[in-house]
Amino acid sequence: MNKYKVSAFVRKIGFIQLLDKIRFYVDYIRTYNKRRNFIKNNPNVILPPAYYLYETYNLNYASYYYNSMDTAKWIINLIEKYQSTTNIKVLDWGCGPGRVIRHIASMLDKSCELHGSDYNSRYVAWCKRHIPEVSFQQNQLAPPMVYENNYFDVVYGISIFTHLSKEMHYKWFNELMRILKPGGMVILTLHGEAFKLQLSEEEQQKFDENQLIIKSHTKEGHRTYGAFHPTQFVHELIGKHELVEHVKGNVTDGKPEQDIWVIRKRG
Repeated sequence: MNKYKVSAFVRKIGFIQLLDKIRFYVDYIRTYNKRRNFIKNNPNVILPPAYYLYETYNLNYASYYYNSMDTAKWIINLIEKYQSTTNIKVLDWGCGPGRVIRHIASMLDKSCELHGSDYNSRYVAWCKRHIPEVSFQQNQLAPPMVYENNYFDVVYGISIFTHLSKEMHYKWFNELMRILKPGGMVILTLHGEAFKLQLSEEEQQKFDENQLIIKSHTKEGHRTYGAFHPTQFVHELIGKHELVEHVKGNVTDGKPEQDIWVIRKRG
């Protein structure tokens, strides 16, 4: 039985979150020396609690910090490709413990207004204490958020729709369009074709038929809840709005990369 079949069985009997918590403790022990060395060599870097990092990224502190810096640069470069990065309002939707927005805050012009939002109250509380240059708000699993209509120039969500049900895809996409200004952009990363190997044969067939695949039997929004996105489904989700760019993820050394979608609000 391969690891995907084992995972599917554990998920079906409702133990997937327990298995994931065990993985955390295994990783916590395995990465102890690397984490300790990073803290020793980077005493001024403030890090969230280890489990926050595991839930939202991984326990490699160097990867967490420096790769997140690269992600922030990538987002800024992507924004600059299509519009000015001066005096804009930006939202990190599903910000977690501030992995990316903390770096964007140090890279964008000071005229910009930066926000982060997450449904996890612990993450939001940590961010408010440690990233004062960004305004953080808690949202719920379902919209709406607290922001006014047509407020943001840019909203980005890094692997957020990847943990939501089909119903929530439509609710949240409409909410992101509500809070975006006309002509504003949303940047999303999704589980595209590169992730098909993580699906069963039956799921792969449905994926090829352009059906959104959901791996549930766990808490929606949690890292163990998975959604996989055929291209046609995303086009249907976007609807009347403008698809600016779609970059399909590759599989590199057996590791899949997420698809990148850039969408501009119409109307």
